[in-house]
Amino acid sequence: MSRPRENYREDVAGRANVEDTPELLAYYDELEKLEAGALWTVANKIEPWEPKSDSVPVLWRYKDMRELVLRSVSMVTPEKAGRRVVYLNNPGRREYSAAVGWLFSGLQVMHPGERASAHAHSASALRFIMEGAGAYTIVNGRKLTLGANDFVITPNGCWHEHGVVEDGKPCIWQDGLDIPLTNALETNFYAVHKDLTQVVTHPVNHSVAAWGNAGLRPYGEEWNNPYSPLLKFEWGPTYEALVKYSKVTDGSPYDGILMNYVNPLTGGPVMQTTGAAMQLLRPGEHTRAHRHTGCAVYQVSKGKGYSIINGKRFDWQERDIFCVPAWAWHEHGNASNSEDACLFNFNDSPTINALGLYREQAFGENDGHQPILT
Repeated sequence: MSRPRENYREDVAGRANVEDTPELLAYYDELEKLEAGALWTVANKIEPWEPKSDSVPVLWRYKDMRELVLRSVSMVTPEKAGRRVVYLNNPGRREYSAAVGWLFSGLQVMHPGERASAHAHSASALRFIMEGAGAYTIVNGRKLTLGANDFVITPNGCWHEHGVVEDGKPCIWQDGLDIPLTNALETNFYAVHKDLTQVVTHPVNHSVAAWGNAGLRPYGEEWNNPYSPLLKFEWGPTYEALVKYSKVTDGSPYDGILMNYVNPLTGGPVMQTTGAAMQLLRPGEHTRAHRHTGCAVYQVSKGKGYSIINGKRFDWQERDIFCVPAWAWHEHGNASNSEDACLFNFNDSPTINALGLYREQAFGENDGHQPILT
């Protein structure tokens, strides 16, 4: 006798609506023995009317995470761990060790004098500095010093290593990678540098000095890589640009004052598969809700506020991290009537856009604001 099967029938013209019969159930069993199946039995499941993310909105509070992250220092060395990271695990994506969708996020901690060995991988990676002093990274021989709220990229295939100088302070930063995506595509490679460290081939912060000047391209500098030659985006100039822009624009009704980090040569995303942005919410600002394909991991760079994601309110403050799944309604609010707030995010938009899969929709009711679900 054939076993019972899940049925995804829909009584809608153009959708699969085949009723199970003993003859069909036996037929399905025969197909299964040949590692095959009838599309109409799963079509409505694998081709939903709109995206249905397995990810759920999550807020990781820094005050809850910080002590646990710091505690790892006494238990695990960078040499043994490779990278001493506490990763963020979305309840709907545990199987993939993902924070949301196909994006990985974790908090890495290093103490003064520590250094993680040089390595390379297929996943694109980034760091966003949360606290400490004296952190640095070396990307393909280019050494970059790092301060709070600085954003640095370590693109696909680049040798990179991290450390904190002897006279620095304990440092914590967020790691963001597309490891789940490269694993899903079955394209992930990992390598450890034969010397465990790189030779620094350029002056410290050469990337910023050469490529970090607005509207200016350095004469004689050659760059043929598919990622940004500007590897570090400093907080000071980023925040200054947001403030300047806020004085001459109303901004986006959905994102406030939003600016994307870009490759200065192309104006496109900083890496091929992973993008990043910073947005400013003016005092008292409450954006309207929208949703779009693609997902994002947010980190609060400045201020206090809240985000409403699929009808649930999440109150955040500086250094908290939260995620917005694909096709989830979301809006943001600044809780202060006197100070601005800033949100950093990294996202999968370069992949979504390159594949022609981007779609966006505004929330059309209640003047663009979601009802809070209890």
